[in-house]
Amino acid sequence: MNRSTRATVSSGSIVAVAMMVMNVATYGFNLLAARQLVPAEFGALTALLSLTLIANVVALGLQASIARRISVRPGQTIQIVHTASRVALALSLLVGLATALSSPILTPAFSFDSVWAVIWCGAMLVPLTLAGAQLGVAQGTGRWGKLAALYLGNGFGRLFGGLAGLAIEPTATNAMMGLAIGSWLPVILGMGLLKATGGGDAHSRRPLVFETVTSASTLLAYFAFSNVDALIARGGFDAHDSGLYASGLILTKSTLFLPQFVSVVFFPSLARDSSHRTRLRAVGLVALLGVAVVAGAAVLPKLALILVGGDQYAEITGDLWLFAVSGTFLAIVYLLVFDALARREGGVAVLVWIATATVFCVAYFNRIGIVGLVTTMAITAAALSAVLLVWPLIRRTPEPKQTEVTEPPVP
Repeated sequence: MNRSTRATVSSGSIVAVAMMVMNVATYGFNLLAARQLVPAEFGALTALLSLTLIANVVALGLQASIARRISVRPGQTIQIVHTASRVALALSLLVGLATALSSPILTPAFSFDSVWAVIWCGAMLVPLTLAGAQLGVAQGTGRWGKLAALYLGNGFGRLFGGLAGLAIEPTATNAMMGLAIGSWLPVILGMGLLKATGGGDAHSRRPLVFETVTSASTLLAYFAFSNVDALIARGGFDAHDSGLYASGLILTKSTLFLPQFVSVVFFPSLARDSSHRTRLRAVGLVALLGVAVVAGAAVLPKLALILVGGDQYAEITGDLWLFAVSGTFLAIVYLLVFDALARREGGVAVLVWIATATVFCVAYFNRIGIVGLVTTMAITAAALSAVLLVWPLIRRTPEPKQTEVTEPPVP
């Protein structure tokens, strides 16, 4: 093993451990919330978190855009960071305010008890968007230790903040208040990443904003797809079944988030030079981790039940492995979406929106129940994974290095 390979393995290990700890902390909060909240309140919290995930596409798009631009133009890092700091501040305030202002519409649509639940979602998105820009700088410059610290701050900030909110009163609204406050921890830990001297006039922001919007639109399609079943369950099931489905989604999200370190570590290299062989190796690694979770849920369903909330959700014990299958294919789709962002592949968002519409039409209008909904998600995600895997071969997109020549330089 040469020095470069050892460095890649080492950096990947650091980020992988940090992201796994972050996901364990996030899972810990979901598990404790499921135990403290009645099923109806937990269903509301799950829907709120799904809305936050969807709106958080701006942060993820900003992270991907900054990381890609720094990776392909390391000599212009100072200028890129200078521009990114201004764009991040503006976008964070815009996204947070837009979400908060949507509370009069979303509150009755999803049967939330108070408009404050959605307002706290908007407040949470401000630090999440700022942290996304910080993550992009750390990822693009290869500061893996700093990147790991930000992920840890994200996980523990949400864990302790959310639990503090529940300690005041066990409601979905209070949980969101605590999460909004705790989400500032990674921003504090990342102070200094967005500070840079150098040029950059108003026009230099436009390419970054344009790429962020493009990336965010693709990620919006993905998060709409990966959360459409949670929203259908909240709007189409009764409060009890919605809570049961939300409990199963703990396993789905855990299976989805477990292998996300693969896309984070490989993203900069994919932006510089992607190959189908690399893509297949990454998909294989994600699939292997997913199969392990599915097998565990199938062989030890009672243990899986403990991990998703306990005896009050016992009705779905025998179906938990299906939630793990859904999470596995969603994780593969997630990896392939970021691979497309690294190569600036077009058409992916349309494919994902088609998958979302498919799930909605099949599940919402037919009232197919808990097992039917999770099975529909799993089958659709599997089909989408197969299409995305061969999509670059069908389109025969040039390598990113060639497309960078035609892109205007960052001032």
